[in-house]
Amino acid sequence: MSKTTNKFSPEVRAPAKIGCTAQTLSGRVKKAGVDNDFRPGLPSDVAERMKSLERENRELRQANEILRKASACFAMAELDRPLKRRSRSSTNTAQCSGRADLHRF
Repeated sequence: MSKTTNKFSPEVRAPAKIGCTAQTLSGRVKKAGVDNDFRPGLPSDVAERMKSLERENRELRQANEILRKASACFAMAELDRPLKRRSRSSTNTAQCSGRADLHRF
């Protein structure tokens, strides 16, 4: 309690009646003032939306970093892998037999 307030002042009695501290009530009054354009500041809904967008942005940056690292890892693995050589005749035969099966039905 400050020197200018006493135990009978509304700042002390009101929070006790509603079951909170004076600091809590003061914070809620300030927040309501900002939300209703009585005080300068960022309204609660805008602040909440900004916080959620910042969180989403952070998560997307982390996901992009993971994908970037995974891509680099797969690219290095691809470079380390020996090349497979297929004969052209076996590829053509597989394609032709597949086409023939489709035309039967």
